[in-house]
Amino acid sequence: MPLPPPPAGIADLLNRAAITDIIYAYAHGLDRRDWGLYRSIFDDEVDFDFFTWAGIRQRYPADEWVTMVRSTLACFDSTQHTFTNLAISLDGDTASCVVNMTARHTLIVNDSAESQTLGGYYTNRLRRTASGWKIAACALMITWEEGDRALFEKAAALGARARVDVGLQGV
Repeated sequence: MPLPPPPAGIADLLNRAAITDIIYAYAHGLDRRDWGLYRSIFDDEVDFDFFTWAGIRQRYPADEWVTMVRSTLACFDSTQHTFTNLAISLDGDTASCVVNMTARHTLIVNDSAESQTLGGYYTNRLRRTASGWKIAACALMITWEEGDRALFEKAAALGARARVDVGLQGV
């Protein structure tokens, strides 16, 4: 992958910052179970290519995608999606962003924690809309994993987990 061109000025820097916020909101939405935030980062319809993980290559209405992801991740006690090394390329009202990712999924059963971790990268295509940058296409390339994929089936069999988020109160 070639190095993205340097910013042409302040507008490029602001656009890159806005896109960075969108990419990080992806992880924050998932891990904090903030489905409104997660939905807000997508265009109304999005092309998803999660073939290396789930065999999916399909356009989804964003609301349907969020519902599907929510039903999958709500079964885990916790998740942590870490994104690094964003490479953003701007082209007018469109952009691409390639970002490395690690995703850890943890399930606690009988006081014992089990986890499954994925590593790889996302390639996102974004477009500028009246309400800001939105992801129009999202491709996930899994390059490594640790743990048993069957943990997803085990979590689904247990159903949605009650989760209590403990954060800074009054901040």
